[in-house]
Amino acid sequence: MGRLFGTDGVRGVANEELTPMLAMQLGQAGACVLTKEKAHKPTIMIGCDTRISGDMLANALMAGACSVGANCVYVGVLPTPAIAYLTRKYKVDAGVVISASHNPVEFNGIKFFDGDGYKLPDSLEDEIEAMIKSEMKGIKFPTGTGVGKIKYRTDAREEYINHSIRSVKVDLQGMKIVADCAEGASYYTSIEALRELGAEVVAIHNSPDGTNINANCGSTHMEELQARVVYEKANVGLAFDGDADRLLAVDETGAIVDGDQIMAIIGNHMKNQGRLKQNRIVATVMSNLGFFLMGEKCGIQIDQTKVGDRYVLERMREIGANLGGEQSGHIIFLDENTTGDGLLSALHLLQVMVETNQSLSELSQIMEVLPQALVNAKVPNHKKEHYMDYPEIAEAIQVLEQKFAGEGRVLIRPSGTEPMVRVMIEGKQKQQIDEEARRLANLIQHIML
Repeated sequence: MGRLFGTDGVRGVANEELTPMLAMQLGQAGACVLTKEKAHKPTIMIGCDTRISGDMLANALMAGACSVGANCVYVGVLPTPAIAYLTRKYKVDAGVVISASHNPVEFNGIKFFDGDGYKLPDSLEDEIEAMIKSEMKGIKFPTGTGVGKIKYRTDAREEYINHSIRSVKVDLQGMKIVADCAEGASYYTSIEALRELGAEVVAIHNSPDGTNINANCGSTHMEELQARVVYEKANVGLAFDGDADRLLAVDETGAIVDGDQIMAIIGNHMKNQGRLKQNRIVATVMSNLGFFLMGEKCGIQIDQTKVGDRYVLERMREIGANLGGEQSGHIIFLDENTTGDGLLSALHLLQVMVETNQSLSELSQIMEVLPQALVNAKVPNHKKEHYMDYPEIAEAIQVLEQKFAGEGRVLIRPSGTEPMVRVMIEGKQKQQIDEEARRLANLIQHIML
């Protein structure tokens, strides 16, 4: 068995890999590890996205937490960043989100936040995992009044909306926005916030039924949003993912504006206003080379981390930065929240558009997006970390690295959340890098399956 936790919690096919039994064990072990220093009866907040398996897993996890004496507050369907914020606001001991983010409906996941709203470091995840593998050895299970109880809250989403609106002062009167909610957790919060700020909102994919989350919509499938923005003659399109911790945008011409471009636009605006701490942004190795060239041109230092918004956050806290994120749209505004936040990202982007009186296509010119090819090789989950163990794959990667040296780059990495190895190549010729990336991905898939 490989490591239970990936880059964003525990993921798997619900009821097959991520079973109710495992969810219960995570509830037990998570409650014990995250509240072991507390003298009082601990409380854990739980929320989920719109997947049909969310209720099953949330209730199993809460049963586990209650069985070791923790109380639970269940807030239902809410974006991941809302749980991070509310965990701090209500001063509970930990937060849990039941979500598989941008993955298809059959997947689900469980991720933990500590009492300060931060995702857990590897060391704490390892502690939780070790406790599960030991079958909860040494843990006492209370009886009678020692058993935990569950409280249900339905008002928490309004608290998150109000926090977002207070955090970013912007008047959206006269702005027409198409918002794609991915049939996910932002179906209410994002639409309501934008309307409260005065925008004319055309909402699409905001009727979740438990089975349609991320189905040809949201930040992973943006074709419909692109067409709708042009058709509606809207100022901008906003694409959230299933748990609304990421945002991608579409400008008024229908062109996609990715996370790198969004960070470039907002970061430069913050720098000009003296609000970008140390004039630094934290990004990952997956960010486009054009983003780093933008930093040099604009006097912004860009720190790099490995892929995963948790690693971006760790670096931000280490150096005191207040803006960081990923090309995929996870953007962290550390002055306002402790994790990627799609709604905050949208409001900050809209604020720049309003304050500069520029269209999104104009603002996007701040950086040139260099051609980049990303192809996924589907491989068995337990093998994905070991692709370099195959001589033929290692040799093919070395050949490509030599070929693109000085004129681009080659980055191969296992997915942290899916059974895939991701092949990314950057270079000057789009057709060439597409072909090379496909060829290498096909080789990896053929050899490792």
